[in-house]
Amino acid sequence: MSISFPISRITAAAWMVAIASASWAADPLTLIEAQRIAVDRSRQLVAQEALTAAAKEQAVAAGQLPDPVLKLGIDNLPADGADRGSLTRDFMTMRRIGVMQEITRSAKRQLRSERFERDAQRAQAQRQLTLVNLQRDTALAWLDRYYTQAMRELVQQQLEETRLQIQAADIAFRAGRGSQSDVFAARSAVIQLEDRVSQIGRQSRNAGLMLARWVGTTDADRPLSGSPSWQTTSLQIGVSSEHIKQHPDLRAISAEIDTVETDARLAQANKQADWSVEASYAQRGPTYSNMISIGVSIPLQWDQKNRQNRELAAKLALVDEARARYEDMLRNHEAEVRSWLNDWQTGKDRVARYRNELIPTARQRTEAALTSYRTGKSDLAGALAARRDELDTHMQALTLEMETARSWAQLNFLVPEHSMPAQAKEQP
Repeated sequence: MSISFPISRITAAAWMVAIASASWAADPLTLIEAQRIAVDRSRQLVAQEALTAAAKEQAVAAGQLPDPVLKLGIDNLPADGADRGSLTRDFMTMRRIGVMQEITRSAKRQLRSERFERDAQRAQAQRQLTLVNLQRDTALAWLDRYYTQAMRELVQQQLEETRLQIQAADIAFRAGRGSQSDVFAARSAVIQLEDRVSQIGRQSRNAGLMLARWVGTTDADRPLSGSPSWQTTSLQIGVSSEHIKQHPDLRAISAEIDTVETDARLAQANKQADWSVEASYAQRGPTYSNMISIGVSIPLQWDQKNRQNRELAAKLALVDEARARYEDMLRNHEAEVRSWLNDWQTGKDRVARYRNELIPTARQRTEAALTSYRTGKSDLAGALAARRDELDTHMQALTLEMETARSWAQLNFLVPEHSMPAQAKEQP
């Protein structure tokens, strides 16, 4: 009796056999295209673009003088006596029309305009943060689906081959060349693989649902194409503080610091009150002269210690708070990036070890167990166990590669591609 296991076909190249199969060749979805679709579908990016446009419009308006105030009134209208209610008989009665204009200093208007420009920059930084999160999360969802489908195809291939072993073991048993325990061993292996296919199928469907969150259901159902280039990243030669400072989180807080610093300068400028100028023309009765009035209004900041100074102190405290938050986030991101870089570098070494050492060793063990079974020195259960261990090694290698690719995605999409420094773009 001879039962062969085509285990030698399970090589590193076979990991992705499902991805390259002809049934998936039509209209494939690449990682780059998935990210582009996610960006095009994002409504949050549209909302933040609207916030940026609104702040820029406000910046123009804030730089202008306040609108003049038209003033209409009647002064000294008689309330009793023979002239009661008359607009012309009493010499003091006047019908008045005037205009008042607050003269805001140009430096203060410039600060108010700058304040909204800072809001526009902060909204743009928030948009960059949304963009980088969108690119990263889409990449992670795409990678999860890519690798879970590869795992499912690998286990499905083993399942089909093991089903053939049931038939071969049953034929050998009926012909008296094998034992019934070999038949049960093959059936048990099939049941375990079927359960494994169900488990990985659940993971693959969940990954597809998460991908649909970003690209939509129709595109999420498309086959995946292209192998992720997780072996290289722009940060592989080292992490610099300047690169980390390009992180949208830090750029958003940096824009916030600029905003509160402008608020502080504006609070300082408010310690000098703005004057208002008023001019009016008053018409009296036909026998009396008309009048012209000119005046100036000056706010009296009689309690600066408890008002203007307190407001300035509050703004300066907000500046300190934003700067401290920036420093804390910088330290956090630096540690986080170094951790991802360590995971990625270690993962690359481990994946190479699996490909070059562990998988070939597991394959040799399977071939040895198969040879032992063919020569009658062991039973089918031992050969199936060796084969199952080889499959486990392949699955562990795929899982490790997926985790390494996820670390790569965290690093590679740390900042939006178009906002990365030129030095980072030129790195291999």
